[in-house]
Amino acid sequence: MTQAVHTYSYLRPSAVHRNTAGRSLALETSGGATPLGQAANPRFFSGFLTSPAAAAAALLTVADIAAARYHQPRSRASLDPVVTADGDRLRVESFSGCCGVHARLDILADGLDGGDVHHGTTNVDINNPLRERLSRLGGTDPLHLAVGPDALEVTTLDGPLVEKKVPLPERWLRGFAETQVIAATFELRAELPAAEAVRFLRALPRSGGRSAPPGWVVPAGRTLRPIARPVPGAVCLPGPERLAALQRVLRHALALRIYGPGQVSGPAASAWEIVLPGMRLTLTLSPDVARGFSGEGGVLDALAAEGSTADADLVAALLAWDPRIDPAELAEQAAIPVTRVHAALTRLGTAGRIGYDPADAAYFHRALPYTTGHAEAHNPRLTAARALHTAGAVRLEDERAVVTVGDHVQHVRTGVDGVLGCTCLWWAKYRGGRGPCKHVLAVGLARAARTEDTR
Repeated sequence: MTQAVHTYSYLRPSAVHRNTAGRSLALETSGGATPLGQAANPRFFSGFLTSPAAAAAALLTVADIAAARYHQPRSRASLDPVVTADGDRLRVESFSGCCGVHARLDILADGLDGGDVHHGTTNVDINNPLRERLSRLGGTDPLHLAVGPDALEVTTLDGPLVEKKVPLPERWLRGFAETQVIAATFELRAELPAAEAVRFLRALPRSGGRSAPPGWVVPAGRTLRPIARPVPGAVCLPGPERLAALQRVLRHALALRIYGPGQVSGPAASAWEIVLPGMRLTLTLSPDVARGFSGEGGVLDALAAEGSTADADLVAALLAWDPRIDPAELAEQAAIPVTRVHAALTRLGTAGRIGYDPADAAYFHRALPYTTGHAEAHNPRLTAARALHTAGAVRLEDERAVVTVGDHVQHVRTGVDGVLGCTCLWWAKYRGGRGPCKHVLAVGLARAARTEDTR
């Protein structure tokens, strides 16, 4: 795994403070992006949480996911969650160390009181003493929340910065890219009231093994029924023990919503959303415990598409930290077809700049310190495909193409559904379920180049 060292720099540790005015949760920020540019320690919100105990439990759940590894558990991960402020809500996100679970807490307008939500993205410090304080937080007393220091604190605070130097896996960035592509295919498949949601989730195993229930569930009245294989309307529940992290918030749950793709015939990703007072907490599960989001390959077609770089630059200039991105509106503003806007959003997603919220059925804007070229350069399939195309290994014919790799020849054909298929072992194993193989990508590059030459 390729790793780079990333340094979080905080003015001081995040903490829960208590004084004569009540309790205050101060989440310290590091290295944020704002509409005015980069900021060392941006301030995104200062106000009250309307449901403090539920918010504390939900924040801990996001931190739990960041510290967990569900596949081949080893040492605990130590990445600090990402927070995005987009004017009407705060979004707190993390990935598990194995990149198979994505957690997102949306603190909505109803969950915030007494302060304006600014715009931008940053990391927030979640340290062990803070976790202990949050776990003991209860009662109904108001809780003040500050995300970032105020201007006076930045200029007068004495003492050294609090720094965390951690290995930042490239696969975490790729996970952000893949989840927005996958989540955009999701539909609401079931909704359970609070009592049934708690009953169902508490019955799930808390660790993997032979006792785990079947990997599929289907709505049955007000609850969910496990089944042995996919049927119309079923939702995949891969590695149900990965939902154990939701136990922290069940006493605050108002409902459970489950999202998944409309038509599936095998293992698939799914999203499990707990509705909380003024908040939503969503865990998105990869199709298998041993299968992280970073290897799904859903972004490869968009990365390989000719012209997607220019389209992404144009669309990026039009993004405005809106809580909901409207592709049709962007297409009108950019004067390009909406299909190209979707490809541009996918490409921007490879730099962590785009997310997707199934509850809103809409994309949203965030910013991470990466470029789309960074993700592309670290994708071995796309790198191999570009090498094949550059070396002239692709021969285009009427309805098929021949790709020569050393002493092997692979045939790429267009199916009746218009999707390219290949004779290679990768395609035989995954049938496109983990994105296109390098041969299909190389053929796409060659066809795009031929089209450009004939203009």
